[in-house]
Amino acid sequence: MPEGDAVWRTARRLDEALHGQVLVRTDFRVPDYATVDLSGETVHEVVSRGKHLFAHVGDDLSIHTHLKMEGAWQVYPRGARWRRPAHEARVVLETATVQAVGFALGITEVLSRVEEDAVVARLGPDLLDPGFDQAEALRRLRSDPERTLADALLDQGNLAGIGNVYRNEVMFVHGLHPDARVSDDPDLGRTVRTAQRMLLVNRDFAEIVTTGVRRRGERTWVYGRGGEPCRRCGTRVARRAPVVTQSGGSEERVTYWCPHCQPAR
Repeated sequence: MPEGDAVWRTARRLDEALHGQVLVRTDFRVPDYATVDLSGETVHEVVSRGKHLFAHVGDDLSIHTHLKMEGAWQVYPRGARWRRPAHEARVVLETATVQAVGFALGITEVLSRVEEDAVVARLGPDLLDPGFDQAEALRRLRSDPERTLADALLDQGNLAGIGNVYRNEVMFVHGLHPDARVSDDPDLGRTVRTAQRMLLVNRDFAEIVTTGVRRRGERTWVYGRGGEPCRRCGTRVARRAPVVTQSGGSEERVTYWCPHCQPAR
């Protein structure tokens, strides 16, 4: 699933293409909204809230989408051939000059702005919001002190924008074992600030870099490096696969950590 900074870039790309433009055709390829026609309406802006995208259209409408694992938005000149198969398209927004196509989206719905407010209200403070409320994020994280910090950081109801890459990298940077509880972190505010800084530094780039080195193979401390030597101490990076349930679902994402730099307590 894309990190919050990738969703932020998607919103910026869509806003650059659609901001202030009149829709000449729309095509919602999901059953609940298949008959919705927004042609003639103006797109006022496209914004991200954590990992959610909202295109504000007309007087009171919001096109809400979420990429989930496989989704992507692509922008084409009007009439250009798509790079992904048409059967994956979930929504098409067409202006006089461009087409914005959402492929394999996990969520596609048309809401009123009041309904959008209800969606956003379920999210914690957005790490990429200029008005990020750290005190509220900390309050939410500390509301369940016995929860593992790794899970709490991924919970978009606590703070919005962190995905699995940043979760693993933040835990490494602060020497926190993946099974550490929220209450085990001696400086939770610092941990949150590190996560925010990582997203801010990377939001303008396609590749996530947490080490400060943009060369291929050197961009992360532990994520994706199971079995490789730790960049700090040389210990082999450990990897824990997701737990698969009987129904085929996954209870957690893959975890990486250095047993020496992130000891169990």
